[in-house]
Amino acid sequence: MEARYNMQAQQPHQKGAQGGYGSPLPDLPKQDPMQNTMEWQNHGYGMDSGIQSGATTQAPSVSSKSHHSHHEDDALSGSGMFQDWDQGYGQAYTQEQVDEMNQQLNQTRSQRVRAAMFPETLEEGSQIPSTQFDPSHPTAVQRLAEPSQMLKHAVVNLINYQDDADLATRAIPELTKLLNDEDQVIVSQAAMMVHQLSKKEASRHAIMNAPQMVAALVRAMSNTNDVETTRCAAGALHNLSHHRAGLLSIFKSGGIPALVKLLSSPVESVLFYAITTLHNLLLHQEGSKMAVRLAGGLQKMVALLARNNVKFLAICTDCLQILAYGNQESKLIILASGGPAELVRIMRTYTYEKLLWTTSRVLKVLSVCPSSKPAIVEAGGMQAMGMNLGHQSNRLVQNCLWTLRNLSDAATKVDDTEGLLQMLVQLLSSNDINVVTCACGILSNLTCNNARNKILVCQVGGIEGLVRTIMQAGDREDITEPAVCALRHLTSRHPESEMAQNSVRLHYGIPITVKLLHPPSRWPLIKATVGLIRNLALCPANHAPLREHGALQRLVQLLMRAHQDTQRRATMGSNGQGGSFVDGVRMEEIVEGTTGALHILAREAHNRALIRGLNCIPLFIQLLYSNVDNIQRVAAGVLCELAHDKEGAEVIEQEGATAPLTELLHSRNEAVATYAAAVLFRMSEDKPQDYKKRISVELSNSLFRGDTMPWGDPHIDMTQDSMMAPDQPYHHHSSSSSLHSGPPHGGPGAGGPSPHGDYRQHSMHGSYQDPTNIEPMMQDLDLGSGPPSNYSMDPNLADLGPPTADLNLDGLPPADNSGLAFFDTDL
Repeated sequence: MEARYNMQAQQPHQKGAQGGYGSPLPDLPKQDPMQNTMEWQNHGYGMDSGIQSGATTQAPSVSSKSHHSHHEDDALSGSGMFQDWDQGYGQAYTQEQVDEMNQQLNQTRSQRVRAAMFPETLEEGSQIPSTQFDPSHPTAVQRLAEPSQMLKHAVVNLINYQDDADLATRAIPELTKLLNDEDQVIVSQAAMMVHQLSKKEASRHAIMNAPQMVAALVRAMSNTNDVETTRCAAGALHNLSHHRAGLLSIFKSGGIPALVKLLSSPVESVLFYAITTLHNLLLHQEGSKMAVRLAGGLQKMVALLARNNVKFLAICTDCLQILAYGNQESKLIILASGGPAELVRIMRTYTYEKLLWTTSRVLKVLSVCPSSKPAIVEAGGMQAMGMNLGHQSNRLVQNCLWTLRNLSDAATKVDDTEGLLQMLVQLLSSNDINVVTCACGILSNLTCNNARNKILVCQVGGIEGLVRTIMQAGDREDITEPAVCALRHLTSRHPESEMAQNSVRLHYGIPITVKLLHPPSRWPLIKATVGLIRNLALCPANHAPLREHGALQRLVQLLMRAHQDTQRRATMGSNGQGGSFVDGVRMEEIVEGTTGALHILAREAHNRALIRGLNCIPLFIQLLYSNVDNIQRVAAGVLCELAHDKEGAEVIEQEGATAPLTELLHSRNEAVATYAAAVLFRMSEDKPQDYKKRISVELSNSLFRGDTMPWGDPHIDMTQDSMMAPDQPYHHHSSSSSLHSGPPHGGPGAGGPSPHGDYRQHSMHGSYQDPTNIEPMMQDLDLGSGPPSNYSMDPNLADLGPPTADLNLDGLPPADNSGLAFFDTDL
């Protein structure tokens, strides 16, 4: 021990000599214990540490007469010692004062321990001296105080827990009898006692493990007319529902019908107990959903949407979402009960984020129901969702976008969408890949067959935003495909389409558009891109850029490949019935689209020369024999353009086009017959007069059928917007399989649009999701939290909290690879 203190004493002495702690002490023997003690005091402690005094049986440890010489006493009482003390601390202590302090500390040691470990045993107002000199360094006793208190509380809780368990175990049989008593007063008192017992964990476990008790509670709650009995019984069941064993007991005891019945109660507390208990059951008890449906819970919950307590409404709407998810019958019940209108009203009226979030999740589930879509749109669902796209809550914005995407195909004729369209264009600049994906899909659907929306999107910078989105998306076809479809709509069939066609070029969109015709693009994206190029070709200024970037060569390659595929499949036995599908796209549509694009591009002389050089005229002639009117039309149309040049007309005639063209003069399709006539007329310009006259007569008889108008070169433009089919829904398909969501429809010119579907969502794992099932699961997905570059995403899946925790139930759409129609086409 002395060796330890000697080492500590030398350091302060040296520091003191350097001015660190004041003047040096008088010279004392190096190994003298008194010097060690005084050095300890000069360190700033000022009293005994308790260690030296513990080594002896004497209380005073600063001075001990039996251990020191007379010389040491003189040194201790010398003026130099206490002068240094005064200089260092500003106050001098006599030997008597030091002894008194040491004695007081020794006498109060047990009190300090008691104060730390059992403070409740001390008398109020008692003063206990402290041995702590540095507030940042607690003493050993103080360090032991917290764990000592924890241990004490644990022991007390254990004793109380056992007491509660024992009490409940003894009381349960008697309380069960009382709950079944005929006297309603006794039943009420018993229910109150059970409610009190259910508030403590030990007794709560005892109750939930007693099926007779839970069954008695349910019976008492169902049979009584007393409000207090109902409240206490419902409260007890609510407390039990915090545990899985309790949920199972309630379910097995038939508690769900009784709880559903309570949803009609006028008492707020009873309503709260009933809805929260049902919510916990729906979340965690298997079989609860069907039981709630059978008990009429959906109708009652929809009726409760008229209330104005936002937290109550949040739980109620979440129950509706759980019940409607994946269950078409539940969606129809909610619809028949007036649910869509109430849900839209909530979205318009309240600002409580959790309520808006849970409500948007219900609407998202309902938005994939064909019957519910019109009701939601009619109630103003598009505008209500658009109001919340600027909200700070990312999960709310994401749900609104999903819902809008699902509704957008049914809302193509909705007015008052200026703000929504502008917000969607702004969201194209988001760093969240899911936000951009949804925004592109919604814009694609809202610009379908709606000239007003097309103009609005063009006016708010939609062309620039979509082109930039395609550039940044890279190979993400779940973004590029709807973006290209939206551009295709914006570049045709509205007053400002020519401006849009020029705008794509001015924002450097032509190179990236042509690039999309090449691998790794799949057929759905290629089909959409071909349609966009066809529209861009309507603007003469776009012909040269398209030619320079190799659009014509690639279109011819795609045409030949698609035609070969259709021929091969026809040879294999399909006989062309139903068409050949690759990735959900009919190859006949690719043949029609590429030929139609070449038709428009062939209006320019340089393009015609390039097309002739690609040796595709024989293929165009072969397409005249197709049994599809639209393919015959575009093939005759491109031959009509190529026949403008003498060289082209000669090649067409040399390849044997006269016979099929003459046959097509009798086609029931007026456009086909007119193009065929024009080609034949141009082919006859260098022929002898007798030949030209014979052709003219035949053309007149075939085309005009008694019309006296003289034959001449028909200055027609059968490919202008007036000849185009209306916008039609496009199909998005899984990358892992060839899928088609509906019956094969004919070429885009063969009739009206087929029923719209929904745009599809790309999941975080890369698989496509079916929007008919874009319905949230039980996990929360916070999308868009990644760094702002290239649509990076960092989803955070939150754990499912306890039943009483804050709602955090959002989640991912289910992985389903079934295809679904969405968008439309201008081909």
